[in-house]
Amino acid sequence: MKIRKLTLDNYAKAYALLRHAFPGSATEALLVAGLHQHNRTLHEWVCIHINAVIAYVAFSHAYEGVAVRGLHLAPLAVKPDFQGQGIGSELLRFALRQEVIKDNTIFVLGAPGFYKRFGFAPCAQPICPFDQNNAHFLSLRNTTDRKFTVGYEPEFRHRSL
Repeated sequence: MKIRKLTLDNYAKAYALLRHAFPGSATEALLVAGLHQHNRTLHEWVCIHINAVIAYVAFSHAYEGVAVRGLHLAPLAVKPDFQGQGIGSELLRFALRQEVIKDNTIFVLGAPGFYKRFGFAPCAQPICPFDQNNAHFLSLRNTTDRKFTVGYEPEFRHRSL
């Protein structure tokens, strides 16, 4: 198993993985394809095993108005046959150590029990527009106490959360 930056050659494999990792929903694959199509700044890595993409993680800009205030972690996915083996955790740990990621505030909307293992903590500020009361909105290296609603790339608005 190797971790690599996502390249154009592996876009289709990443989209296929996202469709398999989220059964019954093409939302995640369509989100990432839309981000690619509109040339959004993304930091993406994949785990490759025997020429197959078995895990994927992406980070996109988080905004306060038009100013970049950190990164959103989304999506993180592991092929169902490989879930429960620590591959997603390994990929996330790897990504969080990368130069482009390690000094940024990171926001994630997800399972608190999973993300707390990586140092994420409940986030009171900013407010997540997709999570009433920020119940599943966490952050890493977040020092803001300003009240604002965090912005996402426009492609996230078409995503059902």
